[in-house]
Amino acid sequence: MKVIYSLAWLSLLPAAMPAQNHDVFQGNHPNIVCIFMDDHAFQTISAYGHPISKVAPTPNINRLAERGMLFTESFVENSISGPSRATLLTGLYSHQHGQTRLGCCLDDNKTFFTELLQKEGYKTSVFGKWHLNAEPKGFDYYHILFDQGEYYNPGFRTPNTDGQFVKEKGYATKLITDHAIDWLDTIIPTHQPFCILVNHKAPHRNWMPDLPNLNLFNDINFPEPSTLFDDYESRGPQMQMQELTIAKHMGYAFDFKVEELKDEPTLQYIKDSWPLAMKDLTKEERKIWDEAYRKQNEDFLKNRPVGKDLVRWKYQRYVKDYCRTIRSVDEQVGRLLDYLESQHLLDNTIIVYTSDQGFLMGEHGLYDKRFMYEESFRTPLIISYPPMIKAGSKCSKFVQNIDLAPTFLSVAGVKPPKEMPGMSLMPLFENGTCQEWRDNLYYQFYDYPAVGTVRKHYGLRTDRYKLIHWYGKGENGDPDIDFWELFDLKNDPTEVHNVYGKKEYEKVQQTLHELLKKKRIEVGAIE
Repeated sequence: MKVIYSLAWLSLLPAAMPAQNHDVFQGNHPNIVCIFMDDHAFQTISAYGHPISKVAPTPNINRLAERGMLFTESFVENSISGPSRATLLTGLYSHQHGQTRLGCCLDDNKTFFTELLQKEGYKTSVFGKWHLNAEPKGFDYYHILFDQGEYYNPGFRTPNTDGQFVKEKGYATKLITDHAIDWLDTIIPTHQPFCILVNHKAPHRNWMPDLPNLNLFNDINFPEPSTLFDDYESRGPQMQMQELTIAKHMGYAFDFKVEELKDEPTLQYIKDSWPLAMKDLTKEERKIWDEAYRKQNEDFLKNRPVGKDLVRWKYQRYVKDYCRTIRSVDEQVGRLLDYLESQHLLDNTIIVYTSDQGFLMGEHGLYDKRFMYEESFRTPLIISYPPMIKAGSKCSKFVQNIDLAPTFLSVAGVKPPKEMPGMSLMPLFENGTCQEWRDNLYYQFYDYPAVGTVRKHYGLRTDRYKLIHWYGKGENGDPDIDFWELFDLKNDPTEVHNVYGKKEYEKVQQTLHELLKKKRIEVGAIE
């Protein structure tokens, strides 16, 4: 159910508060900062309390949760980068804005929320990852990476580089923060409200940490997920076709940083990706890198494990490099927060921390995203805004990435366009609840055939159940598929027992089918 909220909410904005400090209250509109990550798993943010994050804490991201609201049931509508980025900008489902798959094809006639903010007098900018086929619009300035971007010494383009990407020396996470702060230095003295998107490349595959963090967690064993050795017994043919297992799909050099085994069998594109990932390191940087991983790899190469022990080793290397990469993210989030505090802006700025999707950290033996399974479907969301959000609060209502654009607009005093299907989160800010709110979510994944061979699927999630339909014609020798999964999340929170077709779930199944059919009509599903 879509909530209809009163514009009386707008009276709660800081314009109604006494402007005792001009640096704090810069006029009628709050500032907007959106820190938008790439593939950041909620499991690795310690505010969520997952065992991984207890080993590798994120104190600066936690600062946002401590002074704001932690959303515990935040999800995406399509768990893959390009479509999710387009949804952030447009507030639309993938099939509505056109970017259903990687690389294609955002309808650039769709309105970006930043265009509407510009009309309200906001100065707008985006830094870091763009990764869309459309040009940036609705931004007074941009400083964006080429394609996925490189971790070391990446290339950026701006409105002043004639479409060329110019190499910059440094580590991507720090450089993106540098440029964001430099731009803020020019905007803050004007006392104009601003909206800035800080789009980090991290922690996208292949998880290359900053040099000072290469040896973090060397002597620590991370807890394994209970489903690391999931055999997919009750799942359908899609789990036999997909390639995103830690055990079989990752490359020794590209993913695990064991260059000595770069020629061992794996998919060719993974082999080819290793030299491309390393080509931008300087000689000095490469020396530090090689020394760190040479020491880490010595014992493994002397006595290579096999079977489940090998999978366990792969998992440990994967999660350590991932969390090493997150360490720089956390450091730079802290740096940005310190900067905003030094400028007396924290009390008149809504700060959003989220990701383009969740990520599998070994659950079901998998890495990556794409699946409607919980760790991929669910994404972190933390919002700090002291005028409306009580410090340390939580929200367990279903929210989705279609809600972010209408939230930014309504906080700025702009009525969201009626074509946006999402809901402003403002009614949840006071105490994390609202009398009328949605009780289910729709998801659809389209990117097949593609890397990972994850088949097309769509589905519905309620507070207790998840219904998924795997469908479509096979490509490249894959069979056609038409398979259903039903999970009882109360009795099976790790989603290992597909109960579709079980007699005891017959009524539940029928109800969910009817609800899913209505939902697909409601959202205008295209396939």
